[in-house]
Amino acid sequence: MCIQACLNTYLRSATPPVFSSRTCRIASIIEHRHPLKDPSQPEHATKNRPDKEQPADVARGMKYVEEIGLANARDIIKMVRWNDRYGIKFMRLSSEIFPFASHDEYGYKLEPFAAETLREAGKVIGELGHRVTTHPGQFTQLGSPRKQVIDNAMRDLEYHAEMLSLLKLPEQQDRDAVMILHLGGAYGDKPAAIERFKENYARLPQGVKNRLVLENDDVVWNMHELLPLCEELNIPFVLDYHHHNILFDDTQIREGTKDVMDYYPRILATWEKKGITPKMHYSEQTPPAITRTKRRKHSPRVMTFPPCPDTMDLMIEAKDKEQAVFELMRTFKLPGFETFNDILPHTRQDENKPWKPKPKKAVKKSKKKKTDELDELDAKIEEEEPEDVPPPIVPDEEVGMGGPEGRVYWPPGMEDWLRPPKRIIKKKEDGAATPAKKKRKTAADAASIASEAAPLEDVKTPIKTPAKKAAPAKRAAASSTKKKAAAKSVPTPSASDEEDDQLSSPPLSEGTEDEAPAVQKRNARPAATRKKSGRATAQVSYKEEADEMSM
Repeated sequence: MCIQACLNTYLRSATPPVFSSRTCRIASIIEHRHPLKDPSQPEHATKNRPDKEQPADVARGMKYVEEIGLANARDIIKMVRWNDRYGIKFMRLSSEIFPFASHDEYGYKLEPFAAETLREAGKVIGELGHRVTTHPGQFTQLGSPRKQVIDNAMRDLEYHAEMLSLLKLPEQQDRDAVMILHLGGAYGDKPAAIERFKENYARLPQGVKNRLVLENDDVVWNMHELLPLCEELNIPFVLDYHHHNILFDDTQIREGTKDVMDYYPRILATWEKKGITPKMHYSEQTPPAITRTKRRKHSPRVMTFPPCPDTMDLMIEAKDKEQAVFELMRTFKLPGFETFNDILPHTRQDENKPWKPKPKKAVKKSKKKKTDELDELDAKIEEEEPEDVPPPIVPDEEVGMGGPEGRVYWPPGMEDWLRPPKRIIKKKEDGAATPAKKKRKTAADAASIASEAAPLEDVKTPIKTPAKKAAPAKRAAASSTKKKAAAKSVPTPSASDEEDDQLSSPPLSEGTEDEAPAVQKRNARPAATRKKSGRATAQVSYKEEADEMSM
């Protein structure tokens, strides 16, 4: 019994990636009919694109899409050798190896441009004794009432048959290379859909009929409806256990595998008539699935085997692809389970990565001269330090193969181990200093320092004129009426006077009650903020105040 993995998650995430489903858009095919802006340089996503101003050539556009298909076909060899190393002998080839090959307008034949590449892949498959299959998509239906759908299905089946034939496999392996197909929709009338399928099947080329097999689905067609049709048209029948447990005729059979085993002889007979190795599909529903719709979803891995003969090819259809196969191999100790080990998280030991030697530590210069003993000690340490040598180069045929320890298995849910660790970017707090803010602050600090360090002669200082001494006091016999008549006004000081008042003049606390509001008003004035004037301040006379004090 061989177990099949449709794709390969380990090789898909390798550097460079290995897979066979590269594709493109029709718009890209049309765009690449124009030559590159610089044909002497390789194509670049932005710097060297097709020049639409130059004349288009259909052949140039076809060559572009053909190169994509050839890259996919070359990777088949790597995937088959990888499977063989770890005991997987059965593989489903992608239907997208050659993009748009069956398109009604942009389609093309694989021969002669892909014949040599496919022959090389078939040679490796034949030498290793592997078996391969294909599974055309859900839109390839032979029971549709629409002519366009039937025409598209015919071209798609012919494309798959041509691809398998160009592998040039040995006779039995070529016979085992089948195309698995679903019957399609019922379109409200199952008997009419079956009749249309029969008519269209009869129109197929013999090369397509030899490879076509039918599979029960989980939406429309169950085993009891397809098995009689396969027996009538001599078409092998693929039993899908997962689909059968969702959609079955409860009047004839119960859910599960116990009752379906009674149909094994009839199922195997459809394969034996054509001499093809029997094939069955197995998958399991996701654990939380309850409704019929949710049960259709496949689980990442399967936990057990269905009851089937050892001579049958069992296709495991699971999300984790080859890892689901490894899980079964470990659980049941199948041949090859000892060939692989767990991968190291985020680490690949089977790739050639760019290498740079570690920078040597710079020798600190000291003003003091080192003694001879220190010089000898440094030289000894340098001799004992191991040289930084590059890692061994991995040969091309060993790149992506798991290394000498076969580290290709990743535990359930740990698919991110296949890739480098994600960079964790810490979220900056509100108001945190950013490089731009630091730069602006540095510039502002430098400007303030420069302004403070300006020459002193550039700053004009006000000239302070000392106030004259008060005149001698008059006699006490002076008339009091003259004192009352005199105006008792408070002079308005300049900026320099305010400073002098604050530093040297005593507070005017001995004046009369009439003077108090004026003094309070003066003290409440805000300090001057503009530059001090260089002009000399006006002289202030305190003669009248002195007279009052003498009295």
